[in-house]
Amino acid sequence: MQQIDYITIIIFSLIILAAGLSFATKGTNMKSFFAAGGAVPWSMNGLSLFMSFFSAGTFVVWGSIAYQFGLVAITIQMSMCIAGFVIGYFIAPRWWKSRALTVAEFLTNRFGKNIQQYYTYLFLFLSLGYTGAFLYPVAKIVNVTTGFDINLAILLLGGMILIYTAVGGLWAVVVTDVLQFVILTAVVLLVIPLSVEEVQGFGNFIDKAPDTFFHLFNGQYTAIFIVAFTIYNIVFIGGNWAYVQRYTSVKDAKSSRKVGFLFGVLYLFSPLIWMLPPMIYRVLNPELQGLEAEGAYLMICKQVLPAGVLGLMLGGMIFATASSVNTSLNLASAVLTNDIFKPLRPNSTEKTLMLVARITTVLFGLGTIGVAFLVPLAGGIVEVVLSIAAVTGGALYGPAIWALFSKKQSGNSILGVTVVSLTINLFFKFITPMVFEFSLDRTEELLLGVGVPIILLVLVEIFGKVLIPSEEPANRIQAELEVFAESEQNDFGIKVLGISLLVIGFLFGLLAIWAVESAIYLLSLGILISGFGSILYGKVVKSSTKKLQKN
Repeated sequence: MQQIDYITIIIFSLIILAAGLSFATKGTNMKSFFAAGGAVPWSMNGLSLFMSFFSAGTFVVWGSIAYQFGLVAITIQMSMCIAGFVIGYFIAPRWWKSRALTVAEFLTNRFGKNIQQYYTYLFLFLSLGYTGAFLYPVAKIVNVTTGFDINLAILLLGGMILIYTAVGGLWAVVVTDVLQFVILTAVVLLVIPLSVEEVQGFGNFIDKAPDTFFHLFNGQYTAIFIVAFTIYNIVFIGGNWAYVQRYTSVKDAKSSRKVGFLFGVLYLFSPLIWMLPPMIYRVLNPELQGLEAEGAYLMICKQVLPAGVLGLMLGGMIFATASSVNTSLNLASAVLTNDIFKPLRPNSTEKTLMLVARITTVLFGLGTIGVAFLVPLAGGIVEVVLSIAAVTGGALYGPAIWALFSKKQSGNSILGVTVVSLTINLFFKFITPMVFEFSLDRTEELLLGVGVPIILLVLVEIFGKVLIPSEEPANRIQAELEVFAESEQNDFGIKVLGISLLVIGFLFGLLAIWAVESAIYLLSLGILISGFGSILYGKVVKSSTKKLQKN
């Protein structure tokens, strides 16, 4: 990397940090901090959901699989496309209609405080594993590209993400997610033609790729695995407590449905675009072994991108992958504050609650940093992500989603399904390999993980009795907020996004000075991004003026 790349990374980091910290004075109550005012545009929430999920695995997890096995990495991600459409049609509107701030609040309304507490503590414990696994790829990106010590990278990046999430809340998360989407989409469209040129043409790439490289199913990623992974993704994306925020923080059920549909559309087209570079790198450098394959995506970028643009791509990758971390931090803080602290201190002022929210964000973030240090000891990020998915996904999130539709599920039944499923999954994951020298392969592990809770829930539906749930109480926080205040906060968020896009567009244009061969492309992108930012900013200013005149 050249000096201009490091300068670009620093500038981009400052833009993201400034955008996040600009919401410091806006997250003054619980709903503004955790639900972004409750009326985020569905398009922004859809992009944020995409980035929060996409970022955790694309560059390191799926990039590693694309390098090793080829086209099957795209097949795997198409399961996420299917999940998005299913969630948009069936699940997202149900979450919005629950009118709960968090999944924990829904569980309290439906099943009572005791059941909610069991799930809350279980979720928080397992979330440390998820979030630590998400932080590790961020540090891996920095380590592979710059040679910076991976443990120091975990500390530095974890601290930076922790700061702007603790200060800005969900709006900081959403706005920075959208900025990262714009940056990465622009840069990857440059990586692809440069990679094809580096491999001396698409035909040469196909000719020199391994024999099974373009099979839809490859190695341990069989057709049965893809089916099971699709079911898992419907459950995980539809029920993960962090992602549910994207369905509930829009203005109506129709908008929540659009959030899921936009996620599905993006995953319909993006896998081919994103997985092509690491697939091409397999032909350029087939020597990567073991955990080295986790760096394939970064290596191809280093090889083909011009000076300055590499820094922009790296900065985008870092903060995009960090999106999963800041999403989980905000959600964990919401649960700790709204569902644990507030019931213990019901008379707490908004000022006290916001202080607790920021303190819990910091504490959970520190725990996440600790877990990220342990990822290499567990066999690498691919093993960690897929194992956590298989063991916990269906058991933890499936029962809550089922309860949105069923009148037969009780608190004891869904908790029982979760506990039994987790016990069985953990037994086959850890006990049988040590005691009986028998272990499940990846497909069997995933089938067990999603199959057991579904079978148990179906049995309850067959043999259980119809229950009459108590009337769900209105969300107290929502009732306390003024509509005008929510609208003002949302206008501010869009205004920050517009200004940030203007600055990023200018940065693209500036980089054209160093990237002579790509100058026209970069200038064109800079004009488009700045133009879009100007439109957003102007639209909000015009809307705000009309509101002031009306009031």
